[in-house]
Amino acid sequence: TSFSTPKKKKRDDGMREHVTGCARSEGYYKIDKKDKLKYLNNSRAFAEEPPADTQVRNPRVPGVNGIWRSEQRRLLSSFTGSCDSDLLKFNQLKFRKKKLKFCKSHIHDWGLFAMEPIAADEMVIEYVGQNIRQVIADMREKRYEDEGIGSSYMFRVDHDTIIDATKCGNFARFINHSCNPNCYAKVITVESQKKIVIYSKQHINVNEEITYDYKFPIEDVKIPCLCGSENCRGTLN
Repeated sequence: TSFSTPKKKKRDDGMREHVTGCARSEGYYKIDKKDKLKYLNNSRAFAEEPPADTQVRNPRVPGVNGIWRSEQRRLLSSFTGSCDSDLLKFNQLKFRKKKLKFCKSHIHDWGLFAMEPIAADEMVIEYVGQNIRQVIADMREKRYEDEGIGSSYMFRVDHDTIIDATKCGNFARFINHSCNPNCYAKVITVESQKKIVIYSKQHINVNEEITYDYKFPIEDVKIPCLCGSENCRGTLN
């Protein structure tokens, strides 16, 4: 089992000569310092020398980044016209979130306010919470009443799905109701999962409160509305 491995020779062109005919079959071997320095010097000189086509450049001609950005804009515009624009906007919302803050509101308790101008028909924020069924929602509503939690942070998605943001949610749960809101809620489907996203109906200025219509069902026990708008209905339900 013990035999001496033949010493690896070099060819006239400086490349190592493989006795077995395959470099992989001869395993790992060290590289001489002279060969390593020669390789490093050649690679360093190649890196420092710019390509011939970039040595003289017209400043008016867009570079690689500019061409890439224009191509991205072109693809986005083409996809928006043919594919589901809600999906593209939702992906943009994940990477470019709107600057929002919550503080005391003149409508009710806490409210959500814009920290930057928001154009019309833009995604403002996603209503995040736990997806529960109607039976669980009824049980939790009674439990929240026993715990003294007066505000309801449950948002209905469809007939049997409700998003509960009472104890697991984001800033969207602080959005107050208004009979003349500047936003509206919309249910979109992303990767076969329904999500609630708040859209802007009009241009929203900095420090303006984000509001939307809760659209509560009509009930005998009325909940007073404190939005203060000109066309206020007086009640939320």
